[in-house]
Amino acid sequence: MWSRRGLGRVCASALLSAGLPWVNAQNKAPAKLLPTAGPTTVAVYDKTAFSNLPLTIAERLGYFAQEQLDVRVREYADLNLSLQAVLSGAAQVFCGPYSSSLLLHARGQQFPAFVLQGRAPQIVLGVSLRTMGHFRHLSELRGKRMGVVAMGSATHRMAQIVVESVGLQARDVQFVALPEAQQAVDAFQSGDVDALCYGDPVMTLLERDGDLRVVADARTVRGSAEVFGGAMPEGCLSAPMGFVKAQPQAVQAVTNAMVHALKWLQTAGPSDISKAVPESYFQGDRGIYLAAFSRAREAWAPDGLMPEDGPQTLARVLARFDDGAQLQRVDLAQTFTNEFARKAKALYKA
Repeated sequence: MWSRRGLGRVCASALLSAGLPWVNAQNKAPAKLLPTAGPTTVAVYDKTAFSNLPLTIAERLGYFAQEQLDVRVREYADLNLSLQAVLSGAAQVFCGPYSSSLLLHARGQQFPAFVLQGRAPQIVLGVSLRTMGHFRHLSELRGKRMGVVAMGSATHRMAQIVVESVGLQARDVQFVALPEAQQAVDAFQSGDVDALCYGDPVMTLLERDGDLRVVADARTVRGSAEVFGGAMPEGCLSAPMGFVKAQPQAVQAVTNAMVHALKWLQTAGPSDISKAVPESYFQGDRGIYLAAFSRAREAWAPDGLMPEDGPQTLARVLARFDDGAQLQRVDLAQTFTNEFARKAKALYKA
């Protein structure tokens, strides 16, 4: 059975940052660049999250080494710490949500994403078959209790978008923060919450046990577009503009390895994943992990390219919850580049 800590860590893709409170104090100071010789360090929060699986595959299958690149993946205790490591020069590349790049640009930092890992946020909204067994329409969520990872998290934002799409106000639903995945499972199964907006493997577990009916599914490209009104980019690799310009060969090599991994994931089966992923990722329940992987497969980008309407969709969503005026001033074309992914796609025919 999934441990409380392990299950929560694998659900971290649902914890996209709604704001970067510590950036304002640093946004006038350029990120330091380490010497060009030596390893390239990638900073990541929760390496085990499904959104970061392409990074694990590239590392485990030796794709970085094939590119003659010495990559060191360093895991940090939370998302902000991993991003701060790159801005301070302790690491060169950030592995995390594209929203971080966009919000940094809104606050004066040039921090382009250069290879996309995920094209959907891998979040699901479901209702309880115990307390809402006769559910017919989303309007029935009025007055109900809905669990989310945290207030201001991506799960909270998606839940608000879904309920507002049927004419309800966010205040019409009682949102309950359930930061620990096992806590979310327990609350849902006991009837303490009537609905849950969360990531995998929690939602796959509840589906398997017959406790949950899915009503909005952002694990698929189509489902994500239905919720957000367009392509919703999620995990990516990004870096300070100074590093991208100074070390284009290193950036290209990292991108090549990641696109190679993304191509591998398009056809990988359960046995392939079982061999490639560290045993610790399964947290004692290989079946749930593999079932969640099958549901999440479509969410990974096939070629590392940012979808044309992705930045606009994300900016529009963030503007509903963050500083819309700041975001409107951002030149979205500067928040990402497809230059490196295009070359990698041609190289690996992804």
